[in-house]
Amino acid sequence: MITIEETENLISIAVFGEFTLADYREFEDKVLRKAAPGGKVNVLFDWRDMLSYTIDVAWEDIKFVREHGSEFNRIAIITENQWRAWAAWVSNLFVNADIRVFRDYAEATAWLEA
Repeated sequence: MITIEETENLISIAVFGEFTLADYREFEDKVLRKAAPGGKVNVLFDWRDMLSYTIDVAWEDIKFVREHGSEFNRIAIITENQWRAWAAWVSNLFVNADIRVFRDYAEATAWLEA
């Protein structure tokens, strides 16, 4: 399950429990609508309460960022899980965005707003 909040150029996603393909597609729709006018979007992923994700989410993420990676400006990921942090750095190979991993929500939002 996810919650999504939007501001002017920021999409904030919090994942609770399992991150499913339906959740990821909802995120994709938000990004495509927000970046449609030719702009770039900042994203905040809050993975602190994420328990797992399905393999189809990982595959969809690879496909989506390869096709739309240039539509991101900054991506902040909040997690204390080292494997998820490592996965975020691997995603950086496909995205033309600045990706940073944080443990603190306030630090992540401050960096995105800077």
